[in-house]
Amino acid sequence: MSIRTRFMIWRPLATAAAATAALLATFLAPATAQAQERTAPRESQPVYSYGDAVREAVWVDTRLDGDGDGKTDRVAVDIVRPREPAQQGRKVPVIMDASPYYSCCGRGNESQLKTYDAQGNVVQMPLFYDNYFVPRGYAFVGVDLAGTNRSDGCVDVGGRSDIQSAKAVVDWLNGRATAYTSRTGTAKAKAGWTNGRTGMIGKSWDGTIANGVAATGVKGLKTIVPISAISTWYDYYFSKGAPLYDSGPDWLSDYVDSPDARARCAAVQQKLVDQAPRTGDRTPLWTERDYVKDARKVKASVFAIHGMQDLNVRLQHLGPWWDALAKNGVERKIWLSQTGHVDPFDFRRAAWVDTLHRWFDHELLGYDNGIDREPMADIERHPDQWVTSKTWPPRGTSATTLRPAQGSAPGVGTLGLTKAKGTETFTDPALSETDWAARIDSSTPDKAGFTTGTLTRDLRLSGSSKVTVTASPTTTTAHLSAVLVDLGPDTIRDYAAGGEGITTLTDRTCWGASTTGDSACFKQTKAKTTAVDYTVVSRGWADLGNYADPGKGVPLTPGKAYTITLDLGATDHVVPAGHRLALIVAGTDKDLIDPPSTKPTLTIDLSRTSARVPLVGGAAAFAHATKGAGTVVPEAAGALDGVRAPRTAHRVPEGG
Repeated sequence: MSIRTRFMIWRPLATAAAATAALLATFLAPATAQAQERTAPRESQPVYSYGDAVREAVWVDTRLDGDGDGKTDRVAVDIVRPREPAQQGRKVPVIMDASPYYSCCGRGNESQLKTYDAQGNVVQMPLFYDNYFVPRGYAFVGVDLAGTNRSDGCVDVGGRSDIQSAKAVVDWLNGRATAYTSRTGTAKAKAGWTNGRTGMIGKSWDGTIANGVAATGVKGLKTIVPISAISTWYDYYFSKGAPLYDSGPDWLSDYVDSPDARARCAAVQQKLVDQAPRTGDRTPLWTERDYVKDARKVKASVFAIHGMQDLNVRLQHLGPWWDALAKNGVERKIWLSQTGHVDPFDFRRAAWVDTLHRWFDHELLGYDNGIDREPMADIERHPDQWVTSKTWPPRGTSATTLRPAQGSAPGVGTLGLTKAKGTETFTDPALSETDWAARIDSSTPDKAGFTTGTLTRDLRLSGSSKVTVTASPTTTTAHLSAVLVDLGPDTIRDYAAGGEGITTLTDRTCWGASTTGDSACFKQTKAKTTAVDYTVVSRGWADLGNYADPGKGVPLTPGKAYTITLDLGATDHVVPAGHRLALIVAGTDKDLIDPPSTKPTLTIDLSRTSARVPLVGGAAAFAHATKGAGTVVPEAAGALDGVRAPRTAHRVPEGG
């Protein structure tokens, strides 16, 4: 990965005024300058009344007619803002969460919904953002995506309607769009209470919308905080042609549509069916929903959070987006946890609230609180044990080519720096990565496994890997999986359990102010851990029929060799001394991709198969870590313990 950081400190002064202040500062006595430094604001304080906050709703005109009724769609915007600043003639910044889940499914670990009073103003706003930040001088805005809750239009799953639902609100907050005080009326609403500086936040689909809006380059959007977010919707449903789910975006749209939207959005539903074929071919529909290609337009800073074991919104969404942002000099920060699809509020609560507070203070209020000078990355190395990295991936990381070679038994090979000859063969009975890893040292017909000897030094992987495979199938269709595994005992978060690495407790902690209808107190959580003999570090998949074009598949010729590169999810993992690093190549990763229409046997050409792995220290680090490592002797029986097999694949990128 290429890394280029650009931290810009915004200060609430015009350029000329700032220059003047800087000039005057050179004439100040040191004591006076130090006194001014001590009085400079560094943290917003809860000085405003949450109970007296203004609660109102407006409907913003998106200038689209997604439901084809001859009228432009209006999206509902629920607002909670402190009353006092407006009374004092002061304007406030905005934190926004645009979501399809405010009425159908709920937000957060407790699946909270919006609730309303008799006048239609919001009483409960899900999550803690309004409780915590409104008293500190921010407005919070909850946007119902088009086709959901109280909004017009139709859900189009990350397309123009979804993105414009939120972009139009940013435009309205900056005086460039029209809003009304009701869904059908003509009375207009102005946003004179805000300075227009907006930060978007959200998990899963909500964070995806933040990515998409940022990729429009809309003015006024200063920062986004995408949590477990999608960066390109094709990669949510397919991986180089291999289907990840047994349904398409039409099912997801129907899942979140409001009841009246279902009745009026048949044409949009049919478009999602017709233009998103289950063949896995990349169509213009998917191009429209690819935000990575527009990363050059991003002007907002990005604070990304992702679970390294997220099997819903997988890590393939993070790596390309992060790389594209880096290439375009976007200010970035990142947290990587050991969890699955989990909000940081539920795996690192106190640190999360503090960090998010300082991030918004810096990005939206212009406070020089030092967060821009802190390490770029926080990484969970063990449950509740975090380390930092000045940049991510760290300097000195380079893609290192690792080569598989035959071992002393079929399917039990070695992994090193030297190119080898020979072949390995396996069938595709649709077993899971846990089946393969559990018997990595046994000769089984369903996978080809390659391991280093026992490492003599720690080896850190940081970033995205690629595995190139040359394989000859026996049938006209074939799917491939590649998995990197840390072989050795450890205690990790149990990401395969129901909580995906957390256990929800009954006691509560409070984060902000409460009202009768909106409590700031949420159930506590703790890490759910399990002892394992191995840990899957990263994985990737592909349809071999997409060998020539990642966006279009063709039938295979049995017996012919094809070469394809699988993109593995980004990660940051240390394989410690005493463990081994393994590469597994196999067919269908059960419950993570769907099987092909046939049951092929594949023969891998080892001389044309390799893994490009981002190692801190590169090839030299690998050579040092494997120096003196012994050869693995295949076992006749016995299996290693890991997490349970992946559950039936998720089909909903939600955060509840």
